[in-house]
Order: sequence, then structure tokens, then C-alpha cells
Amino acid sequence: MRMLHTMLRIGNMENSLAFYQDVLGMTLIRKHDYPEFEFSLAYLGYGEESKTTVLELTHNWGTDSYDLGNAYGHIAIGVDDVYKACDKIKELGGKVIREAGPMQGGDTVIAFVEDPDGYKIEILEDIK
Repeated sequence: MRMLHTMLRIGNMENSLAFYQDVLGMTLIRKHDYPEFEFSLAYLGYGEESKTTVLELTHNWGTDSYDLGNAYGHIAIGVDDVYKACDKIKELGGKVIREAGPMQGGDTVIAFVEDPDGYKIEILEDIK
């Protein structure tokens, strides 16, 4: 078994694709519209879908936002340098909501960014 994808419901496909591709550097793997059912799916990631977990964005047409609730936590992205990644994300227009620095009670350097729909993304040193 392996984890295939994580799905997020989004309010605007173009804004979300721009964020995940242009700000976080993901590649659009595939996208399909389902006009008869009024929704679109897009899959993005950092590698081949057959070899790595990817992100599925689901846009239900006519829905601009969702109540994120308080149970959802975040997705995490590994980088070589959290400080440089945050600088680059801000330079590209991304919203850093927790600047890079050691996590509470530990030494691991982390940061948090927010996507256009308010989902949290943790940026941390890649585990190799």
C-alpha cells in the first residue's frame, strides 16, 4: 500500500493552480473538467504520480469558499532551507503566516504558509 493523494476543496481553480505551481513550485500532472456534474479536478506534485503522493484540488463550480472547520491541520512540504524557501514564497506573493524558526519545544526549523483558500502548509527541512 501507499498514500496516493490528499484532496482539498478550493474556491477558484485558477488562483489555486497559480499558488501551487508558481509559489510552491508544483507541477500540474493532470486536470479534467466534468461539466455534466459541474466540478473540476487537478492533480499537482513534485514528481510522477506513480512514485509520489500528490495533491488533488477539487473545484465544485459555483462554490467560492468552504468552512475549513477546526479538525483539519495542514499538509507539509520538505525543503533544503526553510529560511530561503520563505523568502522565495514571499517574493512570489505567497503569504507566510509563521516565519521560519525552531518549532516550539524542539530544534527543527519550520514555517507555515497559507494558500488562497486558507489551507495551512508547513514548510520544514526535508527528511532524507
